[in-house]
Amino acid sequence: MGYCAEIIAVGTELLLGSIVNTDAQDVSRVLSEYGIDVFFHTVVGDNPVRLRQAADIAKSRADIIITTGGLGPTYDDLTKQTLAEAFGKKLVPSEKVAQQIRDYFALRGYKMTENNLRQALLPEGCTIFENGVGTAPGCAFVSDGKHVIMLPGPPRECRAMLHGCVAPYLKKLSEFEIHSHNIHVFGLGESAVEEKLRGLMETLRNPTLAPYAKDGEVTLRLTAKAASKEEAEKLMAPILDQVCQTLGDIVYSIDTGSLENTVAGLLIKRGMSIATAESCTGGLLSKRLTDIPGASKFFAGGAIAYSIRSKTELLGVAPGLIREKGAVSRDVALAMADGARIRLGADIGVGITGIAGPGSDGSALEPGTVFVAVSTGNASFCRESKTFHDRDRARIIGASHALDMVRRYLTGLKV
Repeated sequence: MGYCAEIIAVGTELLLGSIVNTDAQDVSRVLSEYGIDVFFHTVVGDNPVRLRQAADIAKSRADIIITTGGLGPTYDDLTKQTLAEAFGKKLVPSEKVAQQIRDYFALRGYKMTENNLRQALLPEGCTIFENGVGTAPGCAFVSDGKHVIMLPGPPRECRAMLHGCVAPYLKKLSEFEIHSHNIHVFGLGESAVEEKLRGLMETLRNPTLAPYAKDGEVTLRLTAKAASKEEAEKLMAPILDQVCQTLGDIVYSIDTGSLENTVAGLLIKRGMSIATAESCTGGLLSKRLTDIPGASKFFAGGAIAYSIRSKTELLGVAPGLIREKGAVSRDVALAMADGARIRLGADIGVGITGIAGPGSDGSALEPGTVFVAVSTGNASFCRESKTFHDRDRARIIGASHALDMVRRYLTGLKV
């Protein structure tokens, strides 16, 4: 049986929504690397009574308690005092830490106020974690069989201490490691994917398989706990194969992180380039592609052709075609894709036109209707996407359809 942990984030600003609790995310990731299960995340304000209550609850249900925040010099930084009291520990001064704090201010030419030395008061017998980028040290101690770890709140300080000090500490505690694979899916919703895999997911214990939906895609996270990475991979391999066989070509990658990364890799591998012509997506597809470092290797350029005039003048779409078929139509999307490919000298052109909504354009088409076309010179393809009542979602999914179509073309699948 491994350790289980609870993370207590301290700070009224977290409860008010003034800042995002990235510390808990960072701590959870490090814990998972060492096979330590995180069962609870708690957020509590700068109040000693409520923090003591949270500590007592954590003490009753977790083997490892990690706090973030509340280690600074001001009156409301009460984490050390409260946690020390909860575990029967005295706070004692560390002259070494006090000198490090003095040196920190002197090196920067700042005047140090005396309240900064409160940060040198630490639980007796604790392991001290030096703060390489700030003044508040962290620490760890064991009491009543519980491991208590206290970390500073500023994300930069917390992250540095996590990797520099806490990770080696945790490595000594855990016999296990946790490893995962992310299976990326586009083309079916979360409920449909879950239905195909429900029987498998219900039988699994180690590894486990869980679906997560985001922006029209589904990610399946396959996770195994084992003594080593090699052992975890052996546990996951047959399940990974089974999932991919069950879902088929809607699985677009394992662990690449996004459709655009997958497409970029395929384009670079084949030495090919892509150009975009976007109307309702407003350049979102181009942004997703150019967010990738080294995009100049595969991205020829893009045009945001929102108006009818820009479609005709920038892309060479025939005015008569627009009058006959409408600016939002399969024919115009295909013409935009051709125009992008030809005018920007790319191997592949993409054209996107639609009604992002929420209002109508006066045609018979419903808001959320998007036509996505791909032109390769030898062949052309077009897809119709419908996403109702959500402008942002219509744009995101329209761009994702474009990427999926290019992926399918480049891998020889049916577009």
